[in-house]
Amino acid sequence: MVEIRVVNKGRQPLPAYATKQSAGLDLRADIDEDVILQPLQRQLIPTGLHIALPEGYEAQVRPRSGLALKHGVTVLNTPGTIDADYRGEIGVVLVNLSQDPFTVHPGERVAQLVVARYEQADLVSVDVLDETERGEGGYGHTGVK
Repeated sequence: MVEIRVVNKGRQPLPAYATKQSAGLDLRADIDEDVILQPLQRQLIPTGLHIALPEGYEAQVRPRSGLALKHGVTVLNTPGTIDADYRGEIGVVLVNLSQDPFTVHPGERVAQLVVARYEQADLVSVDVLDETERGEGGYGHTGVK
């Protein structure tokens, strides 16, 4: 388990895993009053959290499946990437893709934060790539069945 230093400038508790094997920590809306998202409206929802990730780690802000399924509300720039050298407040860009207004309440769980290791790539310019069975087949090239 990796240790993440957190400064909580908000009024909500630190994020927590909902179950023992959850991959994502629940992020809560650190707002003073309800925020109403109209259909197709997007809004940056503050969390009050600032983190210091160790080098070689990133955090991804991801949607909560229940909000997406039940209300059509998701994270617009999913996954939102938080780099190890970022020290600003974590914000969640929510968008309402439904036809109905959606109310975000103070303290509501609005997204998940998943922490993961990463490696930076060393790009090497070449003239030709090696051949594979797939080749240049992209978007839907294998069909739907």
